[in-house]
Amino acid sequence: MSEAMSYDGGCHCGRVRFTTVANLSSVIACNCSICTKRGLLLTFVPASRFTLHSGEDGLVDYQFGAHRIHHLFCATCGVESFARGTAPDGSEMRAVNVRCLDGVDVAALTPTPFNGKDL
Repeated sequence: MSEAMSYDGGCHCGRVRFTTVANLSSVIACNCSICTKRGLLLTFVPASRFTLHSGEDGLVDYQFGAHRIHHLFCATCGVESFARGTAPDGSEMRAVNVRCLDGVDVAALTPTPFNGKDL
């Protein structure tokens, strides 16, 4: 999985659905408090490579710490399938929960540890 591919994904109940173009060779496992508790595996994509098809009206925004990332949860099932944020260069990014991508075998991935706990 060394090149970018198109993936569909969404939350558990199906209210939130999206398409993204991502390279899953760069999946991270962050140890910050929310990623640890939620079991998130993330890949980051530019906003231009992410299209939300449905569920915008059912998203709940949660921020903590430095308030840099908008963790977006489905109000119906509680799943965080993606988050919104800004890259260091100021460009809009999406943090996609790889566990929410259809047909992806997460056991076949090699996540890179990321120390978000100390940020």
